[in-house]
Amino acid sequence: MTVSYSVLDLAPVVEGSTPAVSFENSVQLAQLAESLGYRRYWLAEHHNMAGIASAATSVLLCHIGDNTSTIRIGSGGIMLPNHSPLVIAEQFGTLATLFGDRIDLGLGRAPGTDQVTMRALRRQPQQAVDSFPQDVQELQHYFDDQQRSVNAVPGQGLHVPLWLLGSSLYSAQLAAQMGLPFAFAAHFAPDMLLQALRIYREQFTPSAQCPAPYTMLCVNLIAADDTRQAEYLFTSLQQQFLQLYRGTPGKIPLPRQPLTGYESFELNAMERTLRRSLVGGPQKIRAGIEALLAETEVNELMFNGPITDPAARFESFAIGAQVMQDINADVHTTATAK
Repeated sequence: MTVSYSVLDLAPVVEGSTPAVSFENSVQLAQLAESLGYRRYWLAEHHNMAGIASAATSVLLCHIGDNTSTIRIGSGGIMLPNHSPLVIAEQFGTLATLFGDRIDLGLGRAPGTDQVTMRALRRQPQQAVDSFPQDVQELQHYFDDQQRSVNAVPGQGLHVPLWLLGSSLYSAQLAAQMGLPFAFAAHFAPDMLLQALRIYREQFTPSAQCPAPYTMLCVNLIAADDTRQAEYLFTSLQQQFLQLYRGTPGKIPLPRQPLTGYESFELNAMERTLRRSLVGGPQKIRAGIEALLAETEVNELMFNGPITDPAARFESFAIGAQVMQDINADVHTTATAK
């Protein structure tokens, strides 16, 4: 089975830089991904985070759509507890009207921010999370063909494909129950990966959108010509998570070695969180991807690549694409030989 490969972008804002620069880098990354055979380019919603510029996710997706032509674009994800389903249906109905059958709507149950910011979004945190299954179903209705007293315009009849995203067993169970494709966020929360995939597959109920289980796994990809350089670039992401643990998030730190000034428990927590990351030169990246695919049997991989230098970031995604193409070519050759 060949495996698709995709991009997750958080429009990272690097120390000393600005969101405007991040947006230009995101456009260039999406264009590169399109040229390299990546299937999807997704943006993630976060709020009140100086290092992430994709808060207005649907607006930025419109900018990406205007500057690409074939790659699927979407959310990885929209944090539905922050919004009314009608507003999201209208936004993604607009995107689907502008860009046709290129739009994915990935949905998350977490707020994508802290509790104080969630209240600033005018949402009641626990109430919004508790109503998540009903809100997903309501969102589905806005995209179907049935006329109702309240309709999404545009949106009605466009059947924008929904995904459920998560890092827990809850999301896996709900995706299976609703017959939706499921994406697991191992790039920041890998603990329940294998259990969630098993539950999703065992409990899956076919639907019109998704007649069979479909799984995607998101992991960090930090690739370079040699492993030493990749490990150096990886220190930006490591520092970012260490800052989050300390409650001092900021812009994405520039890489530095060694990582000094941290307690052992902080380093251990960071290493546990990032343990599924793929870091190294091309051969090491290939070995890591092959092992990951053998272990998880997912249909698709999505790579998150928070590298501060744009040229190095683009090279990392180019290496990832080449590795995936080589793996898929070998699978095809083996299947043909049989």
